[in-house]
Amino acid sequence: MLDYDDLLLFWHALLADPAAGEAIRREFDCVLVDEYQDTNALQAEILLGLSPTGEGVTVVGDDAQSIYGFRAATVRNILDLPKQYPGITVLALEQNYRSTEPILAATNQVIGLAKERYTKNLWSERTQGERPALVTCEDEDDQTEYVIRHILEHRESGIDLRRQAVLFRASHHSMGLEAELARRNIPFHKYGGLKFIETAHIKDLMAFLRLAENPRDLVAGGRLLPLVPGIGPTKARQLMEMLAGENGDFAAWKRWKPPEAARGLWPALVELVADLARSKRPLPEQISQVR
Repeated sequence: MLDYDDLLLFWHALLADPAAGEAIRREFDCVLVDEYQDTNALQAEILLGLSPTGEGVTVVGDDAQSIYGFRAATVRNILDLPKQYPGITVLALEQNYRSTEPILAATNQVIGLAKERYTKNLWSERTQGERPALVTCEDEDDQTEYVIRHILEHRESGIDLRRQAVLFRASHHSMGLEAELARRNIPFHKYGGLKFIETAHIKDLMAFLRLAENPRDLVAGGRLLPLVPGIGPTKARQLMEMLAGENGDFAAWKRWKPPEAARGLWPALVELVADLARSKRPLPEQISQVR
């Protein structure tokens, strides 16, 4: 009966109750919080309610990685922890196992500009590696071209494609690059999120084109027809059987009387796929027509 926000609010209220709060506190000798820089003000109060003195409390976090302010996280929680628990021990974990020294040198310089922070100078035993480059591109297309050019140069120098990676802040940022890689037949695998051509709206668009190309394509028809109000999977299958019985002539659909919910859209839909089926226009124009 509780959503995530409710769980926090009820937990906070429970700890604030003198009897219930004390009973809960007796249940725990130690409290460990990970990614503390991503907690919000309410969660910090819950931690204080679990251990008002700080005894048994350990938090792990990095003020330099506080990026969830849009989700109400506040970096003040980790910065103000010594004020909340005077006498707390602060341990800086400075050895980095992921990056190379040239990258860490750059990041140390960048975060060193912060007005308030825990002082950490990251270092690594991996001393080799190129210096990171800051590249300015004119637009998304120029950026895509830059990335692909370097991917191919690396491959020519002996670095397999499977040993190369492109990192993105968000999944949808990769769409331009995915489209161009696919156009050039450069194989790639995407981790986290769907590939551009696997997204629902692209599959919907492709269904129009595929059905126009092959009126017997049951998968395309089964995806396209239920987009119309009043047409479900069963009716879609019947309409595809009707189309097959007429040798793929979309005139069969023109004679069908749609349900009330579909009546406003059905004639234009049938005319669209019929026009696409006989169209000799370039593909970009057909895609624009579907959109």
